[in-house]
Amino acid sequence: IPHRDSVYIEYIDIFRNYLMIMERANGLRQIRIEDLKNKSTHYVDMPDPIYHVWKNDNVQFDTDLLRFTYQSLVRPKTVYDYNMKDREKTKIKYYEIPGGYNPDDYSSERIFATAQDGAKIPISLVYKKGISKDGTNPLLLYGYGSYGSNSNPTFSSGRIGLLDRGFIYAIAHVRGSSTLGRTWYEQGRLLNKRNSFTDFNACAEYLISQKFSSPEKMIGQGGSAGGLLMGGMVNMRPDLYLGVVANVPFVDVINTMRDSTIPLTVAEYTEWGNPADEQFYHYMKSYSPYDNVEAKKYPNMLITGSLYDNRVQYWEPAKWTAKLRDLKTDNNRLLLKINMSAGHGGASGRYDYLREYAFRQAFMLDILGIIE
Repeated sequence: IPHRDSVYIEYIDIFRNYLMIMERANGLRQIRIEDLKNKSTHYVDMPDPIYHVWKNDNVQFDTDLLRFTYQSLVRPKTVYDYNMKDREKTKIKYYEIPGGYNPDDYSSERIFATAQDGAKIPISLVYKKGISKDGTNPLLLYGYGSYGSNSNPTFSSGRIGLLDRGFIYAIAHVRGSSTLGRTWYEQGRLLNKRNSFTDFNACAEYLISQKFSSPEKMIGQGGSAGGLLMGGMVNMRPDLYLGVVANVPFVDVINTMRDSTIPLTVAEYTEWGNPADEQFYHYMKSYSPYDNVEAKKYPNMLITGSLYDNRVQYWEPAKWTAKLRDLKTDNNRLLLKINMSAGHGGASGRYDYLREYAFRQAFMLDILGIIE
């Protein structure tokens, strides 16, 4: 397979007569089918403009059928059999959403913001049809942007309640992910990490300029390394957001990365750098959320942690909250919620998890004054 700078090959699957190539191009996964006999190629058509797709376990070698799973921001998980010869899809299973959910009531799209250095940052959006782009919509902007991990545009039934209340849900595919390939990841780690924070704020600025929302209605959310993203971006541009939700946030970068007894520290040197190296120390200190809290106004903030978290120890969100309380000059809400019986992923039971999910949404609705 010839190399192409604009394409990131993630998987292949081999059949007697066909080669399936799972590519990521322009931020989206695509399924390319190559006929091994006549060398022709084609792509599988997908129902929505933005989506996520992955291959299932295709255990038969001598077959024309490829099984894959598809979902999008508006469409629940669906399993298809695709005939690589006839180029036709057959729906095998559709995951029903109780309550009469209709995907045709919602729209999704992908737009691009421009970063400080000119890079084009993909933003995935979903909202209920009929909203007006007049700057009055509440908007939840989510981001992660580390380890090359992608925030794929997948379906969430828990998001429907927000969309039905007029929210726009947006994913900022900032550098540090591999949304646009390996280079996109390299441009957001080690001595390029600040790009993740400035990319996120560039996305917020663009959404505001295009009248999707306003600083009075914009909420940022991220967890773990995405909590680092929340801490970094809010130190830089607190004026862009009404609120921030930071779940189990990695915010005390210098102290954590200097302690090699913490389970993940040494393995994390390839992501953040080793602060024993002076160059990395000064760069990490320039963005570490805890080290850059200043005496200024901050948005409403909900910060969460877990007592038994061995990835982000509970004292990181706790000491960050304490420093914010000491220095911030506003009267906005600053809440710290520690789960006293959970680990990094939060509550493990289904209903306990949903209560945590609902608590975060209740915080958002409350600061927006939405009571129904």
